[in-house]
Amino acid sequence: METIISKDGTKIAYEKQGNGPAIILVSSAAADHKDAEQLAQQLSKHFTVYNYDRRGRGQSTDASEYAVEREIEDIEALIAEAGGNSFLFGSSSGAVLALEASTKLGDKITNLFLYEPPFIIDNSRPRVPSDYVQRLNELIEEGRRSDAVEYFMSEALGIPSEYLDHMKADPSWEVMESLAHTLAYDGMIMGETQSGNPLPTNRWNVNVPTTIMIGENSEPYFHEAAKSLAELLPLAKYKTLPGQDHSAVMMAPNVLANAVVKCIWQVEYV
Repeated sequence: METIISKDGTKIAYEKQGNGPAIILVSSAAADHKDAEQLAQQLSKHFTVYNYDRRGRGQSTDASEYAVEREIEDIEALIAEAGGNSFLFGSSSGAVLALEASTKLGDKITNLFLYEPPFIIDNSRPRVPSDYVQRLNELIEEGRRSDAVEYFMSEALGIPSEYLDHMKADPSWEVMESLAHTLAYDGMIMGETQSGNPLPTNRWNVNVPTTIMIGENSEPYFHEAAKSLAELLPLAKYKTLPGQDHSAVMMAPNVLANAVVKCIWQVEYV
């Protein structure tokens, strides 16, 4: 992997592939660049893809204290490496980070793609506890990484407890444990947007074409949140992907790539 140095001295590792306009992939919680490798490969047929490890993950380093602004600076450093402007694709909580970056970085981001930002704006599913970030940090400080992942899975993702023992037996659980200290980062990015209240009307100022994509089979709260966000952003549209759910980045990368290509060039991806 190649590396760049962010504004605060943090090393950000990334893979670059393909040709064409630049697009940066922003991963979700408990994920690194490996989770988007197949999506990056599909997109590289049309774009120069920058698939990076967010700070504290994979081959990227971290800082002693976390702030969302530092992650935005990481994206800004990647944009500079890409030539000064880029498309941005974010999934789940990474979509919210991409949204924050678009607000701060203005015309450095020329097109925004958000896959299933996990806002909770009604009572269709339990809200995330108000002390969620504090509790995650406590578990990490106590060295209870597996418990932190379990807490994230149950409280943030809403996965029933009866499924968690089966998930712990999968090798991917150990990978998530290695990233557990960054789960609170995504909790800070989400802020109050998972509290069951309407989205804030003054948090995001995004004036670039924005596509908010939701899997047809995803839970209703994803759809309601996406529709609400689309109403807040002046150049946003809501798009449903037939047959998909929250796992599309890994399970259906060709479908996501096709959606991105169609939004930009209005042609079918083959």
